Amino acid sequence: MSKAKKPVLAKLSELQPGNYVDCFVQLAEKARGTTRDGKPFFTCKFRDARRTVGAVPIWEDAPLFEKAQEWQIGQFFKVRATYTEHEKYGAQLDIELLRPVEDNDRKDGFTELDFVNRSRHEPDEMFAELEALVRGEIVDGPLRTLVMNLLTLNATTLKMLPGSVRHYYPFAGGWLEHTLSVTRSVAWLAERYATLFPELNPPLNRGLVIAAAVLHDIGRVRELVTPPGQPAKPGIEGELFGHLFLAYDMIRTAAATVPDLDPELLHLLLHCVITHQKLPAWGSPSLPCIPEVLILHHADDLDAKMEMYARCLTRDTAEGAFTERDPALGRQLLKGRKV
Repeated sequence: MSKAKKPVLAKLSELQPGNYVDCFVQLAEKARGTTRDGKPFFTCKFRDARRTVGAVPIWEDAPLFEKAQEWQIGQFFKVRATYTEHEKYGAQLDIELLRPVEDNDRKDGFTELDFVNRSRHEPDEMFAELEALVRGEIVDGPLRTLVMNLLTLNATTLKMLPGSVRHYYPFAGGWLEHTLSVTRSVAWLAERYATLFPELNPPLNRGLVIAAAVLHDIGRVRELVTPPGQPAKPGIEGELFGHLFLAYDMIRTAAATVPDLDPELLHLLLHCVITHQKLPAWGSPSLPCIPEVLILHHADDLDAKMEMYARCLTRDTAEGAFTERDPALGRQLLKGRKV
């Protein structure tokens, strides 16, 4: 495509040879080198979530050379370039213009989510559905307020968080996808078991189960740090305490601003959150003592395992009837089946 033509805005992962484009990229690698005759240059690689591409070397006499000395790995840029596939050097960007990303670029589609593995579903839509479930399904007003306050306060972070670092839903938006799925499940299960066991006194508390489902992993907000465009990892608080104790602290702090919240209901909510993993070997500090935790535990565990199974089966490229051994599941899965 001739550079006399106006560039189109495109994603790095979608480029074809000859495309003349503007696109948003993240600096993945940068190295300074020198030719045999002493001429300095920079080599760089740029990426998005699905592709990493090298750039034509930036020579000392190029306009970008001085600026390249200040570029930082992980920094986001808007580039104008021609995409080529060289017989010897492979895929390359022949960069014409480059500048750091600005806030105004968001109206043209820039988002850090394009540089990490992400949920299939839009975070804003999932978050709105989760809020609707809280408003519509938690009858107790102060409990509903507590849950909504925590969601609202942490909305920006929750839309970017993974469900976990390595095991289940390990991608941006995974926290929302997992939490929304678990909350839907417990709402149905609580209704079913309240009907099956009407002799329970007091009856199974459906609002408590739903609140606990929404907040069971809220501690990930403080456990994980999410550098822009980089995978999440545990921060200092996360390494020291883990998400269950951090959730306990977050809920207790938020509850102090809801004066009409029933103290017993708060204690039961905290019990659900910190014991939902059920076993000390899985991180639970004590064993579940109320049936609401049983519902939450099994809904949570099933959803996490199903996502892990689905991801293993759909992404595996090994030959034969079985997948490679999945390190998180600790086993191979059968994929060679017809029914």
